[in-house]
Amino acid sequence: MVTPFALDPQQRAWCDGLRTLAAERLRTLAAAGEPGRVNRPLVAALGELGLLARLFPAEGPVCAMDLCLLRESLARECTEAETALALQGLGAYPVVQSGSARQRARWMPEVVAGRAVAAFALSEPAAGSDAAALELCAEPDPSGGDGWRLTGEKTWISNAPEADVYTVFARTGQAPGSRGVTAFLVPGDSAGLSGRRLDMLSPHPIGTLAFDGVPVGAGDVLGVPGGGFRVAMRTLDLFRPSVGAFAVGMARAALAAAVAHGGERQAFGGPLKDLQAVSHQLAEMATRTEAAALLVYAAAAAYDAGEPGIAARSAMAKLFATETAQYVVDAAVQLHGARALRRGHLLEHLYREVRAPRIYEGASEVQRTIIAKELYR
Repeated sequence: MVTPFALDPQQRAWCDGLRTLAAERLRTLAAAGEPGRVNRPLVAALGELGLLARLFPAEGPVCAMDLCLLRESLARECTEAETALALQGLGAYPVVQSGSARQRARWMPEVVAGRAVAAFALSEPAAGSDAAALELCAEPDPSGGDGWRLTGEKTWISNAPEADVYTVFARTGQAPGSRGVTAFLVPGDSAGLSGRRLDMLSPHPIGTLAFDGVPVGAGDVLGVPGGGFRVAMRTLDLFRPSVGAFAVGMARAALAAAVAHGGERQAFGGPLKDLQAVSHQLAEMATRTEAAALLVYAAAAAYDAGEPGIAARSAMAKLFATETAQYVVDAAVQLHGARALRRGHLLEHLYREVRAPRIYEGASEVQRTIIAKELYR
């Protein structure tokens, strides 16, 4: 009998295999990449190893549990590989969810093979947590027809400005808030589209995009005009638990490092683990990490089963797991002392990586707002 939300033997074996792949195949490619730039050999390897195909199966829907296990397992061994996979998924899932047969045929084989890099372009200088406050304008094409011209700016966009295709959210009507937003599929080489890189704390590729009358037509709309905000929120409902899974992977890596250090480091006449202050800290780290993992697995299982309340469950999983990972990584750094702050140390790397997930795809404060609203729905 399998305990609810515990992984079965097949899932555990798959996760072990993923960790081995990450350690033996992907870590070297990640190390060879340039921080802040898209690592195309790494993305290609994710395609060649079939990991992107597992994320986007040829038959059937995207499986939230598979996505979470992929992200957690890769994060424990190679956060760069985890992030490359996650960004492919985030950028391309709207095509799977809402794209036409032509759009899917054009882009999904290339994305799944790791030959095309995808990106999700929602945030703007004045529209971060308040995603409905978008200002990127889609004006009717002055030459006539059924097209638009995109004018404005996006910022904090992962994989920008190097992606091959962007899911872009723009305002096509005068309706206020979320009702006037449309999702478009925009190739990276479109006329009038430019961008620049941003130098961030974590080594992810992040940048801005500038739209100077970028042409898009009816065939570039994802879903229906005016329905773009729903496309974005359905994407985030799927990916928020998996952000939690990424966080759990980092927490597990930090916890393992702390446990090993506590058993090996000699101080005050014995190993650190024999000090009650240290052993109790390790126990707290382990308990919170396990609780976060269970919350992530529960949200993913609920999503795959089509259960109600997905928005709240996704928000809870992301909120608790990312806050937990911040705590666990920080505690592991404290236990290691100065050595953990040295450039190149695992915990130095995780310390820089762990901060961003509490902000992107809805900051912790936004997740609490979602949960509170769902309580009264």
